[in-house]
Amino acid sequence: MFTNRSVIAASAALLCVGATVSMSAVAAPSAQAASCAAVHVVAARGTNEPGGWASRYHLGTVVGNPVFSAIDDVLARSTDAYRVEYPASTDQPASVQKGNRDLVDHVVAQAAACPAQRFVLVGYSQGANVVDNAIGISSEGAKVGGPIVATLPDSVESRISAILLFGNPIRELGRAVTGVYADRTFDVCNDNDPVCDPDGRDWNVHLRYQRHADAAADFVAARVR
Repeated sequence: MFTNRSVIAASAALLCVGATVSMSAVAAPSAQAASCAAVHVVAARGTNEPGGWASRYHLGTVVGNPVFSAIDDVLARSTDAYRVEYPASTDQPASVQKGNRDLVDHVVAQAAACPAQRFVLVGYSQGANVVDNAIGISSEGAKVGGPIVATLPDSVESRISAILLFGNPIRELGRAVTGVYADRTFDVCNDNDPVCDPDGRDWNVHLRYQRHADAAADFVAARVR
């Protein structure tokens, strides 16, 4: 159970990150128009995580932006990205369910618009639950989680090249990605992270996932064909 104290601690930790980010805009970025880069990265940020206004896609300062940058650097093919549009708040299950719906709707529309495009799904913290739900792994009962409201259809399954999960809350419940997407999933939990480690106690650890960006990018590169 994600207690109010835990919610406050997680939110405060991420808001501290936001205080160090210099914001050059005050309005949230609009959804990206469809393009047909070879690889399309779809990223769901964590609870209260700043998007990072200096980045073109505002995918998240802790995971999304550094991971996308690493993927873009390692792949010879063209890349672009989309930030899942959802509150990323502690209002559950409404927040995670809105993200779940937006991710599925976006990938389905993008797949129709760009028939040759491949996808990489990225989720951090609550955003990992958004991705979990979208691929049919329920986050109900997890920190900042909820029941599935939409799943990616079979028609796009073969085009999901990789799934990258960081600080995934379902891991605290002993769950993991299983089934057709298991071999395409990079799922990392820092030791002592209270969000994904059942014995975790250090909220600062939850903010230290950028160090896995290069490994995640290499994982993608090995699976993009």
